[in-house]
Amino acid sequence: MTEAELRDFWALVTDVWNNGLYGIDIGHILLALLILAGFLLTRDIITRFILNRVRAWAERTETTIDDAIIDSLHGPIRLVPVIMGVFFATSTLQLDDTAYDFANRINRSLIAFAIFWSLYRASDPVGQLLQKAERFLTTAIIQWLTKALKVAFILIGAATILEIWGIQVGPLVAGLGLFGVAVALGAQDLFKNLIAGLFLLGERRFHPGDWILVAGVVEGTVEHIGFRTTKVRRFDKAPVYVPNAALADAAVTNFSRMTYRRIKWMIGLRYDSTAEQLETVRTAIEDYIFGSQDFVSPEDTTTMVRIDRFGASSIDILIYCFTRTTNWLEWLAIKETLLLAIKRIVEEAGTDFAFPSQSLYVEALGTDFQPAPLSPRTGGTQPAPETVES
Repeated sequence: MTEAELRDFWALVTDVWNNGLYGIDIGHILLALLILAGFLLTRDIITRFILNRVRAWAERTETTIDDAIIDSLHGPIRLVPVIMGVFFATSTLQLDDTAYDFANRINRSLIAFAIFWSLYRASDPVGQLLQKAERFLTTAIIQWLTKALKVAFILIGAATILEIWGIQVGPLVAGLGLFGVAVALGAQDLFKNLIAGLFLLGERRFHPGDWILVAGVVEGTVEHIGFRTTKVRRFDKAPVYVPNAALADAAVTNFSRMTYRRIKWMIGLRYDSTAEQLETVRTAIEDYIFGSQDFVSPEDTTTMVRIDRFGASSIDILIYCFTRTTNWLEWLAIKETLLLAIKRIVEEAGTDFAFPSQSLYVEALGTDFQPAPLSPRTGGTQPAPETVES
């Protein structure tokens, strides 16, 4: 092997080294890879350093919302060393204009992604902050606002990245608008339910956890108010997904907002009960209800025990009162106690409850009575023929 051949070989190696990949020096490529690997290996250290500094600043404040936001940003902060590694790695490469523009767009896209990812993750703590405004905004509206913020950050972030890569968002949005009009014509029910859901939240007819009744539709406990449907859990634990439009257009009874729970009974006593017995029964029931802490006092709401009417087979006493509790199980227990108390009161008064009955009275007929004969043609009666003496 001659010296000239060795020089040629070394010149070839040098040329490959200097123009190894797309004209980029292999040495710079290795350096860039080392820089990127270094940032990746030290990512945990850098992330911990950034979080500790930020948490130290947050501890000086009295509010806890900043702590929640910092915890939610753990993922985006871990992306920061990767972005820094890509930036410094591409900076060491001797790139031409085309490659430099491509690398620059990658760096800008990563930065935009990190920013909007951070905003997306911070939406949940912001939603918790809005919980303090529950006097003005319901929990369901706050959930909707949080979801709307997340969707907005996703759309704006995507539009920003598209703009970085030279894709014009305006014409794309216009095209989607025309497509949206076509879709809207076939999705009228979807938008109707969406608008109905907004009205439900704005009117505050019910909240998650409320017991509601919609006649002919559903009765149960509201679990979730969504964009299109509301999830109601029936008492047999079966979920029912009701379109919001069906709830917005119907009469909704919200039992969870009852101030008191009513008891309205009509009890019937026998007709052979004396006036004194009726008064004794009425007064004893009234004293029991007025003296019990389970029932609302007459000063707060209408409460009465009255001898009401002469019924078809009984003398009826109207009992109209309200319990303080609205819980169904507690209300049943109070009703049972009242029923047993009324039973004892009636028995102690010496009378009894009436039951539906009918009396049949047959009038006695005289011995001289003879029924008139029936007419064979009409089925009716005709006078008996007169007896003529000859």
